[in-house]
Amino acid sequence: MNNDRILINRLKSFENINTNLLNIILALFGTLLLAISSKVQVPFWPVPMTMQTFVIFLIGMTYGVRLSFATVTLYLFEGAVGLPVFASGGGIAYLTGPTAGYLYGMLFASVVISHLANLGFSRTYFKALVSLVSGSIIIFLFGIIYLGSIIGYQKAIAAGLLPFIPSELFKIALEVALIPNIHKIIKK
Repeated sequence: MNNDRILINRLKSFENINTNLLNIILALFGTLLLAISSKVQVPFWPVPMTMQTFVIFLIGMTYGVRLSFATVTLYLFEGAVGLPVFASGGGIAYLTGPTAGYLYGMLFASVVISHLANLGFSRTYFKALVSLVSGSIIIFLFGIIYLGSIIGYQKAIAAGLLPFIPSELFKIALEVALIPNIHKIIKK
């Protein structure tokens, strides 16, 4: 594993901070960003359109695999215990309701994106695109499979995938424009 490929490790301002303390701060910051991004939404049924996937992409592209996993797991735990971090609040019901598959998909997507970033997939536009599309597919695959088991697969695709494609493409394009350029700026 080459830690120089993980964007967060390349920031000079974090060099002299205790690694454990830094990881705790970054995990809490990540859960805060996820909570805020869940509130930036366009109401759809049964799944609201939020900016959460953008933050998942950001966490995956900038954090290491373990920190990404810990951050999203902490976020899910915060929601499970009732903190209002999800799109419409909090509570254990969210981890079994219509959006549960998307939430679990975000966990796996962040890990896969982080793993690919560790392999250098956050440094070029094309590789970043491949990484983020892969992450988005994982999120929607988990989401559609779970939602389909509740409302039927045709309805799940119609209500839980197709309306989201334009916004996902926008979020991916924005992230692809940001992360490789940040790598270039930090390199200088």
